[in-house]
Amino acid sequence: MTAGQEGSLGPDGYAGLPVGAFLDALAAGTSAPAGGSAAALVLAQAAALCAKSARLSERQLAAGRAAELTQEAEQIRGSAASLLDEDPRAYANVLTARRRRDEQGQDPAAAAARLATALSEAADVPMRLAELAVPVSAIAATLADEGNQALRGDALAAGLLAQAAARAAAYLVRINLTAEPGDVRLARVDSLLARIDEHLR
Repeated sequence: MTAGQEGSLGPDGYAGLPVGAFLDALAAGTSAPAGGSAAALVLAQAAALCAKSARLSERQLAAGRAAELTQEAEQIRGSAASLLDEDPRAYANVLTARRRRDEQGQDPAAAAARLATALSEAADVPMRLAELAVPVSAIAATLADEGNQALRGDALAAGLLAQAAARAAAYLVRINLTAEPGDVRLARVDSLLARIDEHLR
């Protein structure tokens, strides 16, 4: 995402766009937004559904529990929404590093190191998405089992959306770390996916 593109979005970035405008941006023939931003939006929606289900489960849950789950879900929603813009910024750094690597006169070793750093940093954004999806899936499972059963479908949908976002994010982590097969994040993201699957069983 170039500075000009980012500035044209307004102060709230992609998260502040109307749904239709974001979908238009996602479908456009530009490098951003792309898969990471889409996964971030899916996770933000999952957290929002959890917040809704928790708010409407005050009678079913122990005193104060609904408020706690609502607050946690809202915090995650905000964090996930912020990643809609973090992912394009990280990918823009990868594109810049690739262009510089291909320029004449560049030191090959230094250019390769810069690209490796940019790819590693780009892996951090989807990694954060996968981490955030774990508590969302746990909240969703709790609400599906113990919350207002009139919203059980919403809670289950939230869990499945969180799972889908995490799986998409995991693929992005692996792609960015293709040249780093020993990176600890590869094992960690698999562990996170397993935790999410366990929550939703």
